[in-house]
Parts: sequence; structure tokens; C-alpha cells
Amino acid sequence: MDSGSAKDIKHRLGFFLLKPGTSCEQSYSSGKKEKASTPQKVSHEEVKKWSNSLENLLSNETALTFFTDFLRSEFSQENIEFWMACEDYKKTKSPAKLGDKAKKIYEEFISVQAEKEVNLDSSTREETSKNMQDPTLSCFDNAQKKIFTLLEKDSYHRFLKSKIYLDLVNQTSCTCGAQKKGRSAASNHHNRGTTQCG
Repeated sequence: MDSGSAKDIKHRLGFFLLKPGTSCEQSYSSGKKEKASTPQKVSHEEVKKWSNSLENLLSNETALTFFTDFLRSEFSQENIEFWMACEDYKKTKSPAKLGDKAKKIYEEFISVQAEKEVNLDSSTREETSKNMQDPTLSCFDNAQKKIFTLLEKDSYHRFLKSKIYLDLVNQTSCTCGAQKKGRSAASNHHNRGTTQCG
């Protein structure tokens, strides 16, 4: 990992930790009030859920950000970038834009001259190439499934064992633990005060 990537990830790790005074249970719901482009703060429970499945991780904006950072630190981000490009492509509402968007994705990730060429077998690459003659919303589906499988079998498991993910699990756990102790101490103090008043 280069020093620049390490600093970026460390900064992002600190940003995503819960703010003091924010409970674990409240963090996820309060994050929804922020702008859509602003990643949410995460609780320990939410971070742990990312290990349930790759689908779970990819459906969470914050998790996807950390996963992409991890792959970028390994100089292997082309697969997740292709997957995200396909997701964005499938949301295209104007048929007139399909051709240009499909061509851009193909030239960036699938063409033999692609700058960020993804690891596809020859038959899938050939099939996708033929789909470019008449692009539809599903023209990258098979290629995207193949890349998803590669991510699931390799990169995803490395991420779950990485320092990035383990640090996030540990630090969110410490944050939530401290908050729970604080709430417990405050509750005990209140109970003692009530007893004395009686």
C-alpha cells in the first residue's frame, strides 16, 4: 500500500466513526438525513453485517466506499469500478444514451486495449462485444455476474481480513462500548439520586 492511500484510508476511517454522544442505534437512521452524496456514519452492528455477504456489502454506500479504497490500495480496483459502472448503466432512462454509455464502459473495461481491463473469459468477452452492436440495459449482465463472482471468491474475503476492515470493526466496537458504559453510569447515578430522595 502506498503512503498516500494509507493516509486517505486512515482519514476516512476516522471520519466514519460515530461522533461522541451518538448512540449505535441512532447512527444509521440519523445518517439518512444527510445529503445522498455524503456517506453515513456507521455503527458496529452495521459494520459486522458487511461480513454476511458481498451483496450486503455492495448495497451499503459506506461499505462500498471502504471496499473500493481497499482495492485501490492493492491497485486492483478495476473490477469494482466495472461493477459500479454496470449498476449505473442499468439505471439509464433515456434509450438514446445507451449507445454512448455502453461504448464508454466497453472501451474502458472490456476492450483488449482497455486501460482498466477486467478479467473475463474469452467467451464472455466475445458475447459482450457482440452486444455492443445493439446495446440494451442488459448487455453487460453476464460480464457483470462474472466479475461479481471474482470479487466474491477473492477480493471480498481479503477485505474481511484486511487491516482496514478489522480496524473499523474494533474501533466502532470501542466507541459503542464506551457509550454504553456512559449511559449505564448515568443511569446508576440517577437511580442513586432517586434512592436518596426517598
